[in-house]
Amino acid sequence: MVAVPTKVTEKEARALAEESRETDWHKPSFAKELYLGRFRLDLIHPYPSPTPEAAAKAEKFLAALREYCATLDGAVIERDARIPDEYVKGLAGLGCFGIKIPEEYGGLGLTQVAYNRALMLVGSVHPTLGVLLSAHQSIGVPEPLKLAGTPEQKARFLPRCAKGAVTAFLLTEPDVGSDPARLATAAVPTEDGEAYELDGVKLWTTNGVVAELVVVMARVPKSEGHRGGVTAFIVEMDSPGITVERRNRFMGLRGIENGVTRFHRVRVPKENVVGGEGKGLKIALATLNTGRLSIPSMCAGAGKWSLKIAREWSAERVQWGKPIAQHAAVANKISFIAATTFAMESVQELSGHMSDEGCNDIRIEAALAKLWASEMAGKVADELMQIRGGRGYETAESLAARGERAVGVEQLVRDLRINRIFEGSTEIMHLLIAREAVDAHLSVAGALADAEADLPSKARAAAKASGFYAKWLPQLAAGKGQVPTSFREFGVLAPHLRYVERTARKLARSTFYGMARWQAGLEKRQGFLGRIVDIGAELWAMSASCVRAEREDTGSARQLADVFCRQSRLRIEALFEALWDNTDDVDFALAQSVLAGHHTWLEEGVFDPSEGTGPWIADWRTGASTETSVARRIVT
Repeated sequence: MVAVPTKVTEKEARALAEESRETDWHKPSFAKELYLGRFRLDLIHPYPSPTPEAAAKAEKFLAALREYCATLDGAVIERDARIPDEYVKGLAGLGCFGIKIPEEYGGLGLTQVAYNRALMLVGSVHPTLGVLLSAHQSIGVPEPLKLAGTPEQKARFLPRCAKGAVTAFLLTEPDVGSDPARLATAAVPTEDGEAYELDGVKLWTTNGVVAELVVVMARVPKSEGHRGGVTAFIVEMDSPGITVERRNRFMGLRGIENGVTRFHRVRVPKENVVGGEGKGLKIALATLNTGRLSIPSMCAGAGKWSLKIAREWSAERVQWGKPIAQHAAVANKISFIAATTFAMESVQELSGHMSDEGCNDIRIEAALAKLWASEMAGKVADELMQIRGGRGYETAESLAARGERAVGVEQLVRDLRINRIFEGSTEIMHLLIAREAVDAHLSVAGALADAEADLPSKARAAAKASGFYAKWLPQLAAGKGQVPTSFREFGVLAPHLRYVERTARKLARSTFYGMARWQAGLEKRQGFLGRIVDIGAELWAMSASCVRAEREDTGSARQLADVFCRQSRLRIEALFEALWDNTDDVDFALAQSVLAGHHTWLEEGVFDPSEGTGPWIADWRTGASTETSVARRIVT
């Protein structure tokens, strides 16, 4: 059987996305309230903290991990594009593959905060070490099992995962990225009803080349006795019919074990279904709620290293009679790196603590953390490269060969770039967060937000919405942000919190104006929605920085938070201005004109070496493997 992409309409794809997202809010959400114009400082202040026992346990583990990391050489991974087996065994021996797995299943049972710090630490040796652990534990087999696995499944698989059995998560396909409605991999129930047969191809399977266990998302056909739909399966990678066709190579992350995996009539016992048929996408989205926090951890670690290199180099490099750090152009960059690194770590730490406490729904906070940190870390690395100049563009190996310190800034830039794509691209994250941010408006608007609704339905919806907004809009007129004595316990940071409160109300009003202006067309105004999301992300980062600085209670933390908030406010004001004064419409028109071939003359004068080379997507999708008797075959 050859798996082919499912043909779906835009409406059907949207319906599946709506069905898969969690619509209930059983717990409060700081970010959701923020987008509604309500600054709920009480949800994040006082700053949450672990119990003394949990903190001591985490520090003991992190101290051992820090000592082990000092024995590793990231240059070996970069040079060989492989993680040495002994590195993996060493990490497994420390329990790194079971950091968040409960002790009853052989794991360390540590907190999300401890896990984040571990990723930051191993990622500073080489980022692929962090990717190895996070692909295994953030989105691989352990997290879906913890969320939706049966007691029998947990007892069977989690001890193996904790001991070092590498796992992976397989969703993406050659023709299917962020649109799971078109998922082609099929899982057909066997005649005896005891298993399913998997057929299909999965692309960019991080850890898939070396994994023992994987979570595979596949579509079960609807039939008598079967609900059908996208379903999560745990698959043993030594099963007959699995072929790892190649190990992919990338711009960065040179040690990553990422490949193309083909399933040809792979038998999977029915006991390996996680959560039930048709629940796969819900499980995937729930997994990502905390799984996304691995990326801001790596980004914060990159910021810390960037700050160290910027400080050391700018102090020793002399130009025009004084260190370059004393020139304003460079000093501004150092300030940005320091302030942004403090904010990235603040967002990551606060999100982790909130996840551990379990008192808040952090689906928006985690998504914002991933979105914002991945964008800002890239800017930090770019500024570091500018500070280092030619030495930033030169490889660490080349620097060492001529007797200079092996500072791999160009590697940092390459390695960080994937974070804006991993686990939801920036563009997809904008849409995902925007959907949650405007959820209250869509619920109230009803038929007003439905392009296919008739006029009577829209009239009834308008009457309902008028009642809601008559009560809600007046609440956005005034608040604590206009009272000079508000938040005075935060000292010099109080004006920034007053700004957050005022701006949250302004953001909510702006969202309403967009809803009133475009109604059902709002979902297509992706530039507008993206800016709404980005303003909220900056406000979230400002809030996290201020409450962390208040907890730290040091002049250093307050200065970092103060400067970050000042920089953030400038970005926010620019985003507000661009809500209504932008080139979105002409940009879209030009893009359609380009696609229609009206400007192909502009492409003339160059040669495209990619034409006529390499296997195309269609070839990957339709070629069925005949390797049914060989468990795994890697084609290099």
